[in-house]
Amino acid sequence: MSEPTPLLSVESLQAGYGAVQVLWKISFSVDKGAVVSIIGSNGAGKTTTLKNLAGALRPWSGKITLNGEDITAMPPHERVRRHLVLVPEGRQLWPRMTVEENLLMGAYSPVARTRATDNLSRTYELFPRLKERRRQLAGTLSGGEQQMCAIGRGLMSEPEILMLDEPSLGLAPVLVDQIFDMIRSISGSGVTILLVEQNVGHALEASDRAYVLETGRIILEGTGQQLLKNDMVGKVYLGAYAS
Repeated sequence: MSEPTPLLSVESLQAGYGAVQVLWKISFSVDKGAVVSIIGSNGAGKTTTLKNLAGALRPWSGKITLNGEDITAMPPHERVRRHLVLVPEGRQLWPRMTVEENLLMGAYSPVARTRATDNLSRTYELFPRLKERRRQLAGTLSGGEQQMCAIGRGLMSEPEILMLDEPSLGLAPVLVDQIFDMIRSISGSGVTILLVEQNVGHALEASDRAYVLETGRIILEGTGQQLLKNDMVGKVYLGAYAS
């Protein structure tokens, strides 16, 4: 029996900024319904990878395939219409808009707009705190609440794949636990997740599959549990980043 086609496939991707190359022929895949993590140190190329997938950067070479369709040269808004959605590092909310206004900004594609009311209700079910704060300006939220709002805004776009860039960055340990509980809940609702995260222990615990990215190259891959038990991962990453 043939293997199922991955929902997202990246083949020999090379990319960078100006004349500086950051990614060197990286290849990986994301299966439908899975939680997949890309881990690595600062400067390894993790965020650059997500920017290329989202269309914010154009790859130098290689191929990105979503649901069997080549999206390598596709603009960002067309990728969102195909339900590939990025929640960027640093949340990037509109601080002078309310929580609800920020969430509704996620429903800008024509299809998502028609279901914005229903999707808003579902988002509030997942994040009750956001419902309590829905009239509050986003800039006055705590760090954890801002991250919930950023993830909620991403969910308003009806993602098939939700890409999360450092969702636990800058949060207290108890809030990190809450964010990863939410990631598991989102995955349980049927959304495929591609996670970039420096909190390696949490990321691998939550992942079906994971890739280690170092200096723009994938040097190791396996299930989350396999990498948790890997000596090199334990020595280099878990010691430095485990909460």
